[in-house]
Amino acid sequence: MKEAYKKSAQEVMESLKVTSEGLNNEEVEKRRKEQGFNELNEGKKKNTIQVFGEQFKDLLVLILLGAAVISMFLGNEESALVIFSVVILNAILGTAQHIKAEKSLSSLKALSAPIARVLRNGEKVEIPSREVVVGDILYLEAGDYVSADGRIIENFSLQVNESSLTGESESVVKTEEVIDGDNVSIGDMKNMVFAGSFVTYGRAAAVVTNIGMDTEIGKVASLLENTKQKKTPLQISLDDFGKKLASIILIISALIFILNMYRGYEVIDSFMFAVALAVAAIPEALSSIVTIVLALGTQKMAKENAIIRKLQAVESLGSVSVICSDKTGTLTQNKMTAKKIYIDEKIMDIENLDLSNTMEKKLVLMSLLCSDAISGEDKEIGDPTEIALTNLGRKYNLREIDVREMYPRICEIPFDSDRKLMSTVHKIENQITMITKGALDVILERAVKICTSDGVRELTYKDKEEIKKVNENFSKKGLRVLAFAYRNLNENKEITLKDEEDLIFVGLISMIDPPREESQKAVAECISAGIKPIMITGDHKITASAIAKQIGILKNEDEAMEGYELDRLSDEELKEKVDKVSVYARVSPEHKIRIVRAWQEKGNVVAMTGDGVNDAPALKQADIGISMGITGTEVAKDAASMVLTDDNFATIVKAISNGRNIYNNIKNSIKFLLSGNTAGIMAVLYAALASLPNPFAAVHLLFINLLTDSLPAIALGLEPHKSSVMEGKPRNINKSILSKDFVYEIVVEGFLIAACTMIAFKLGLQSGNTNIASTMAFATLCMARLFHGFNCRSRESIFKIGIFSNKYAWIAFGIGTLFLNSVLLFEPLRGIIQVEKLTVNQYAAFYVLAFIPFTVIQLYKFFFVKTSEGRVHYNEVINANN
Repeated sequence: MKEAYKKSAQEVMESLKVTSEGLNNEEVEKRRKEQGFNELNEGKKKNTIQVFGEQFKDLLVLILLGAAVISMFLGNEESALVIFSVVILNAILGTAQHIKAEKSLSSLKALSAPIARVLRNGEKVEIPSREVVVGDILYLEAGDYVSADGRIIENFSLQVNESSLTGESESVVKTEEVIDGDNVSIGDMKNMVFAGSFVTYGRAAAVVTNIGMDTEIGKVASLLENTKQKKTPLQISLDDFGKKLASIILIISALIFILNMYRGYEVIDSFMFAVALAVAAIPEALSSIVTIVLALGTQKMAKENAIIRKLQAVESLGSVSVICSDKTGTLTQNKMTAKKIYIDEKIMDIENLDLSNTMEKKLVLMSLLCSDAISGEDKEIGDPTEIALTNLGRKYNLREIDVREMYPRICEIPFDSDRKLMSTVHKIENQITMITKGALDVILERAVKICTSDGVRELTYKDKEEIKKVNENFSKKGLRVLAFAYRNLNENKEITLKDEEDLIFVGLISMIDPPREESQKAVAECISAGIKPIMITGDHKITASAIAKQIGILKNEDEAMEGYELDRLSDEELKEKVDKVSVYARVSPEHKIRIVRAWQEKGNVVAMTGDGVNDAPALKQADIGISMGITGTEVAKDAASMVLTDDNFATIVKAISNGRNIYNNIKNSIKFLLSGNTAGIMAVLYAALASLPNPFAAVHLLFINLLTDSLPAIALGLEPHKSSVMEGKPRNINKSILSKDFVYEIVVEGFLIAACTMIAFKLGLQSGNTNIASTMAFATLCMARLFHGFNCRSRESIFKIGIFSNKYAWIAFGIGTLFLNSVLLFEPLRGIIQVEKLTVNQYAAFYVLAFIPFTVIQLYKFFFVKTSEGRVHYNEVINANN
């Protein structure tokens, strides 16, 4: 809709045919068919044929295809057919991997998509932002992303950051008034909100005027870059390693080519063998397998209430050594219940309230008016603290909806985590009254009088000390305390922050949010895993400490610090003291950034939770920013690497366990690929240096590459997760996956497989037929690599982790074995793959030889690897024995 800013809110709604009840379902479906979904075009995605075609862009594949063409012209059609078949099968497998990874990433993106609150059929509902249509009435509050362009129809101190459109970092104060003029700039359309901006303050309702590519952000398509999937640090590292490895293998292949030429082989045969060796030895599937394992792992985590928004987070999870967690809702149940009140200079249990008492009724009414929560029979909407207040009212037959209709809200100043206050204005008994609720220390600073049954009088120092004492007693019992005050205004006007002064103190309402049952166990698991859990809260130090002690975070009182104490410390002093503090109370979002930085400067990987707009910088500063899915704002979710759909601390610990397991599975896949490829290279090098015939035909190497690379590697990536990973310390994030010990194991295991392969080759040579020898070497290497897949499942013996616990490993092994035996047993396939018929003894011999590396490695693991996840390395045992 053009120039909506020039029309009144009523005119815009009429032109869009929207009533105060919002759109109905039938109208929504009709508009969606006409307008499509509310999303930006991501540009054309590559179709299956394009992805398939890209599989042939690799230099080695092109060389191989060229060799196949030359081979065909020289009359060796069978060899050419095999090469073409293997290359095409590899391309099909690569395409399938790409599509699987894309689907996995798309589903993850959908899981973390933002939501919008709209009015449908007269009710507020939450829907995915892409389902918003023109004419929807959109509700916005601090922390929300604006999902579509809209004309403001109700405004309560709304401020919006529009930097994604205008480049201005300052938030824009919005209005609902008509704006005159033509060609008004976006920055001056103060009665409009725009997709891609986010609300920093206040709340409002707006009718949607444009969606998708018709929005201002859609016109400039400035968010398109967000749709590009970036590679993770691990993938970048492996790509870099792959390039270096490819260079080494190409040099080796060139040497083999020269040696074969020197020994009298045909040029085309030497060339094809050298290229086939390079293709077989270079683990081209490495990066795509990592993507698949990461994506599948994150889908598993999503089912367990942890949505990973950035794949990089999975790699960092295994290295987390500090978790800075909010208290409310994360470590606690987030089910606040009012317990005690302080009113008229006395403490009372909630059960003993008497609403015929003017003072007691006044406090309850104030708690219902200065609140946005709604309680009902079937659902509760709003902040848990405010829901506790509405439930208190309903306990005494005071419905918040009825009370708010009786005393309508004129204006408000929304709650702010820095101010720690919320204020609303109502007309009560012909008097314009501002009600303020918030943190006691802030209220007492601004209060000058106190309301009692004897009337309003000056608030004395003695009064303040008595109130603080009551608050301290409440806090020691783990109760959260809200203070209430009011002020009479002389006129009906928009209030400002300056009006939150000269308050009249009324009373306190205390409530409890008990720890989650699973929090204590999760904290204990953290500590045993070498992870330090830290509680960060805006609550009073005593309240926070009481909860922290219950769940095992706090041992001694001196491990707790308040925000004002933190302010007195320089960054260097905080760095020195940070590892001695387990609880931070009365902190602001700015404090969180300092805490994170202090830990990071000490070499730690930090996870930080948050839910508010002001938490976004701390979430970005942390190595793993974790947003709350239930109470978190859209801004916090966007800044986070991970979103908890249940706001539960135990889910963070489970996610770290999953992250460690996923990393281990990726490491096992890499180990399998590299050790198998190393075996092939060693066998060929040995034959060349020992002046033996080539142990493989070119087609053998291609077949081995096809058969024993991708499927077993993916199966290893799907290895069931083990709880034992949480028994070790966090992984050093700066330590390369290809450590000295890891490479040592690859070489040792590759050598064992190569040795058995060459023994099989020499046994075959004794028959006097080099083709038999080549067949035995080919079959042994193939089968040994398939067996080796089981070795790579864990650093421990498979007898300890369960022989049949990974069904995918058995499926990959079964498919590989079936193909290999089909080639060896069926005459037509033998001719194509260039293998000879083996005798029963030869058949048995290659199976035994292929099984030997598996047996040796398993025996070693069974007797020498004693610790969980095999933290003993080969060279550690050797050094110990020496």
